[in-house]
Amino acid sequence: MIAALVAGTLLGVALGTVSGLVPGVHVNTMAGLLLSLSPILVASLGTPVLAAALVAALVTHTFLDCVPSTFLGVPDADTAVMVLPAHALCLEGRGREAVRLSALGSAAAVVWALPFSFLFLTLLPAFQSFIDLWIGVLLLAVACYLVVFSESPEWAAGVFLVSGFLGLFTFRYSFLAWNGGTGVLMPLLSGLFGVSVLLSASGGRMPPQSAAVTYPDGRELFRCSCAGSLAGAVVGWLPGLSNATANAVLASAIDYGEDRLGYIVATSAANTANAFLGLAALYAVGRTRNGVMVALDTLDTPPFTALLSVAALAAALAYAATVLFSGTAGVFSRVPLRPLNAAVILFVTFLSFLLCGPFGLFVLAAATLVGIVPTLVEVRRVFCMGAVMVPVFLSSLGMAVL
Repeated sequence: MIAALVAGTLLGVALGTVSGLVPGVHVNTMAGLLLSLSPILVASLGTPVLAAALVAALVTHTFLDCVPSTFLGVPDADTAVMVLPAHALCLEGRGREAVRLSALGSAAAVVWALPFSFLFLTLLPAFQSFIDLWIGVLLLAVACYLVVFSESPEWAAGVFLVSGFLGLFTFRYSFLAWNGGTGVLMPLLSGLFGVSVLLSASGGRMPPQSAAVTYPDGRELFRCSCAGSLAGAVVGWLPGLSNATANAVLASAIDYGEDRLGYIVATSAANTANAFLGLAALYAVGRTRNGVMVALDTLDTPPFTALLSVAALAAALAYAATVLFSGTAGVFSRVPLRPLNAAVILFVTFLSFLLCGPFGLFVLAAATLVGIVPTLVEVRRVFCMGAVMVPVFLSSLGMAVL
């Protein structure tokens, strides 16, 4: 069993590295690939190898997805808001620092997520029905808090609601996409947080990337990693929520304009903690929070403690890989920004069409237009998270009424 789990972990780390480094490729894609090969893999390697590979790929992806978002400004569905401070640091010559801080936040999340997993596993199943009922109220409270204490409540509310309507439209008509709607988040969030940012970026050249890294002090690291891990743990357990929601909540607690380093640590911690608690939710209440958990649910999985150990081992390997790839910052030194941004926009456009067809291009264009508004009215782009929060709120409200 141990040899099979280690072999599966190595396979998963390799797949998670690929999905993390390639913009627009989600770990769910790798889960689908592994699941399609499951008859062959199970027959030749056994179920524990496949289960371990799925978990390891998920955890590894949460570490490596910061690399393309930092250097290219292409958001992943789980870390869209983190793109803003991370890419900004890269444009200041601090891309290596941003990636290493992200890796540190994810590594710290593992320390927090292990006790959280056992705590949630023991205490929360008895309150699950009550939790399901109040999710919508929680999201509404967070949204109201963000808007009321924003720079301009009127414009913040407008951006939040317009992006929310766009999110509702996207999910309501997602069946128009080529893949049946499973990839519509990619053009939606890429337009709101990727293409819109790149279009408003100035020209010039990428500055030389410094090798220096400024780490937060112990108290700051404790505060930000704990806040991020708790937010990621909560959305990892609650149905219908995602890291995008956690990042919006964190934006209300940590101003990414003032404390960029702390925000990167917190959002990265949320991303990784979400993976651990999603696994705990599967074992405790049979809920699947992402494509990897859906795939695991179809297998005869090993014990929870075994897969938790796999996740911890994968995190250690992924941390080392992320630190290694942070050294690629030098590749971007003196790169002309305008051609680079144009190439990234064309790649995102092509990927949106490849995943979702003409509907994906429409969503990308509409999301880009909405994503430009916060810059024009001088409010934080985090209010574009209404594209995710409003559909989840209305869905949970409908479940509560029924």
